[in-house]
Amino acid sequence: MYDAILVATDGSETAAEAVEHAIELARQVDATLSAIAVLESRTEYDNAIVDPAEVDRRRREQATATLEDIAESAADADVPVETEIRTGVPSEEIVAYADERGIDAIVIGARGRSSLRGALLGSTVDRVVRTAARPVLVVGGAEPSQ
Repeated sequence: MYDAILVATDGSETAAEAVEHAIELARQVDATLSAIAVLESRTEYDNAIVDPAEVDRRRREQATATLEDIAESAADADVPVETEIRTGVPSEEIVAYADERGIDAIVIGARGRSSLRGALLGSTVDRVVRTAARPVLVVGGAEPSQ
């Protein structure tokens, strides 16, 4: 059914849930796994107060660490994995990667790091679901009980 699965991560809790799902799905169907982290090209840090190069360096370090953790978890499950960091508009980069690599399904967390917790789906997820030419499995998203 699936030979190649892509999981997108931003390091958030729902992204971690999506990673677990993607690794297990890849293991069950004997698929290869790709993991992508996209560094948003438009950030709230685009101003004169914060050094954009420093922000980019920190985000790249965080993305690298997240992808290394995914690679380790996939290896523990005997799932072959390839990782990549891209810069751009996350939804566009996720779909472009899937198109370029012939990915069969995309797994993504329902909400990312956005502060808009009230939304059912994050804007990136919404765009991926609407524009991807393949199945998209959206993981997580239950509101925390208060």
